Amino acid sequence: MEHTLSPVSHTYIGAPAGGDRDSSKSSEASKGHEKTGKKKKQRKKKHSAKGKDQTLTEETSAHQCVNSEHTQSRTTCDQSTQTETESTQTQATQTPPLQCTHTQSTESKSTQTSISKLTLKQVYEGQVSKGEDQASSADQLTVLTWNIDGLDGEDLKERIPSLLEYLGKYHVDVVLLQELIPPYLKILQDIMKDYEFLEGSDNGYFTAILLRRSRVELLESNIVKYPTTEMTRNLLMATAKFSGHQLCFMTSHLESLKISSQERLNQLRRVWKRMKEAADSQTVIFGGDTNLRDWEVKKLGGLPDGILDVWEMLGEPEDCRYTWDTVTNNNKEIPFPARLRFDRVYLRTAREGPQLRPDSMTLVGLEKLKCGRFTSDHWGILCTFSFQSQIEQ
Repeated sequence: MEHTLSPVSHTYIGAPAGGDRDSSKSSEASKGHEKTGKKKKQRKKKHSAKGKDQTLTEETSAHQCVNSEHTQSRTTCDQSTQTETESTQTQATQTPPLQCTHTQSTESKSTQTSISKLTLKQVYEGQVSKGEDQASSADQLTVLTWNIDGLDGEDLKERIPSLLEYLGKYHVDVVLLQELIPPYLKILQDIMKDYEFLEGSDNGYFTAILLRRSRVELLESNIVKYPTTEMTRNLLMATAKFSGHQLCFMTSHLESLKISSQERLNQLRRVWKRMKEAADSQTVIFGGDTNLRDWEVKKLGGLPDGILDVWEMLGEPEDCRYTWDTVTNNNKEIPFPARLRFDRVYLRTAREGPQLRPDSMTLVGLEKLKCGRFTSDHWGILCTFSFQSQIEQ
């Protein structure tokens, strides 16, 4: 089967981003190489802190990978921020399409057993069926944000089914994904028919928002470009209706690497600005891989008025503090331990009407697979929310 991505209609805001000069993790505290000491194959990923072009090879035995020279039907909208200029994105400004070829990797052929699409579908639907008895109340909103590390082409035979198992098990209302790549996207779209997909791009690696069709109604979506990004990062937004309430969901993968702190903070300011500018009747939830260090938020003077960190709202639970934890997670080979809260969830409640409040937060993806690794190098964050009336407050 040839895999082509269907056109996605998004509104693009801002100037074209620059090319992705470093799409991987660095050996800084952000991301790098960890020595595991385990008797397993040596996984090799070439990292270029100076921004040299990379050739990424991903093996997805379940699907025939093709060069993703896809174009999307896109429109432009009014210029809405002082530093953002109106333009229509062209593929020429993007990272060269991800090459997906079936070449022999460091894995032996015996470990490259093809992943049956039917089996993956059964994995997902089986978990969905099991979770129906434990479904949350009709008015409780569930959101999962997760950097799934699609750039890591190792152990896909176990990591892809594991991802689908988690997505089926929790069957959340809104999924916010980072580091998604075209082959992963195609697999998810083929199997998760009960979700509407919105992508931040269609080549290289990108973000996505998945809305559960039976519970969330999409109203509109757009993409805000970061004009000075060197890694083709952007902000993906979706306005939707849930249980009679209007919400705006946002996700982003902010600039990586410790040396990119200033650009990362510029992008964070844009996220916060968009959250504050949302209509008074809207609740705004942002979830994504921010790559933030705590001192960077303090450098900006802390969170703006009206924007809350869900982890802090819930009392800073220790078991959810670190979302990129190389002490526990051995997917990346780095020579020193790193424990950071890269992934965050921000909330801006509606200024009128019922207020959304977080009920719980749980890390996802903590189970080690048979291959000795995890579904991703990041833990996912699963949050539940409930609306409260003015009287309950």
